[in-house]
Amino acid sequence: MIIINLNIIGLGGGTKARYLSHLVSKEGADFLCLQETKTSSFSDARCFLLWRSCNIGWVHHEGTNGAGSMLTMWNKEAFEYGSHVVGVGFIAIVGYHLIAKRHCVVVNVYAACNLQDKILLWEALTILKQSYQNLAWCLCGDFNVVRRPEERKGIRGHSSQKKEIEGFNNFIETNGWMDIPGVGKKFTWFKANNTTNSRLNRFMVSEEWLQIWSASKQYVQQRVVSDHCALVLKSCVKDWGPKPFRTLDVWLKEPGFTAMIKDKWESYQVEGNRISVLKEKLKLLKADLKEWNKSVLGCVESDKIRIEMEIENLDGEDDIDALEDEGRLRMMDLLSQLGLVNRKLDSIYRQKARVN
Repeated sequence: MIIINLNIIGLGGGTKARYLSHLVSKEGADFLCLQETKTSSFSDARCFLLWRSCNIGWVHHEGTNGAGSMLTMWNKEAFEYGSHVVGVGFIAIVGYHLIAKRHCVVVNVYAACNLQDKILLWEALTILKQSYQNLAWCLCGDFNVVRRPEERKGIRGHSSQKKEIEGFNNFIETNGWMDIPGVGKKFTWFKANNTTNSRLNRFMVSEEWLQIWSASKQYVQQRVVSDHCALVLKSCVKDWGPKPFRTLDVWLKEPGFTAMIKDKWESYQVEGNRISVLKEKLKLLKADLKEWNKSVLGCVESDKIRIEMEIENLDGEDDIDALEDEGRLRMMDLLSQLGLVNRKLDSIYRQKARVN
């Protein structure tokens, strides 16, 4: 599945339309999700001209007098429309991907600036996901919030931003969204004078999505027709042939892993010819690896929550100038731990859903 996402800040005249048509053609897009079209109505003719094809479907959300307006378009040769849900700040398209032969949901998101409206949006999307469980989900758009302070530049943090970040991360963790790897620019929104940058735009997917498109990455494009960069979601899969069992890169970085594998392998007592012995020992190793992974890496998510809560408490002490040197050293240690945990989770999320 190839999806293009952009906050276009007004579809305007021919320059933006030509840019989008070129990007759709170059990437071979299945979906195009636009925010801030600033247009109260659309027609088949305008959408056909934008995609340079009449074999497309589309849903437009006009917002309020064009403000908050969104447009989602899709290629009918790749995606069979089933239904759609339009709410404040989102368009959800439910259907069937004809090539992957799987049902999926693609959600175009445009979040408001104030926290209360964001909370309502997160709650609405959480309820919607519960109505379409076990489908492959993809969320894309302008979420108007970052996941961590380093995703902003030139903006001083304050309490409301901390609440936004905490609420957004809770929304992601509650629904099991996976913030897939990005390629290209670190930031996706740039102020006109380039003094302020943020990563406001992103793709997030469900585990079911990665079971289909396991190598999904989001590619940040050059900023051309908007103060936001276009993002392209695509999966570049190489078939290396069948695997005897699933492996995770993060295992190789875990202390004692290699020694554990060696000890387990030497402990298996199997008789038969070389091929049958190898097959049976791999089966035994697969079972042992499953248990080892559960005991060693199964608590990574809970570790992350625990670390983030302790960091938040120390931040609170720092806000009132009550954080002593010991607390600052503890903060540095926790940030280091959090970085390690996040790297483990990112690695696991990228590989855990690989199709055997």
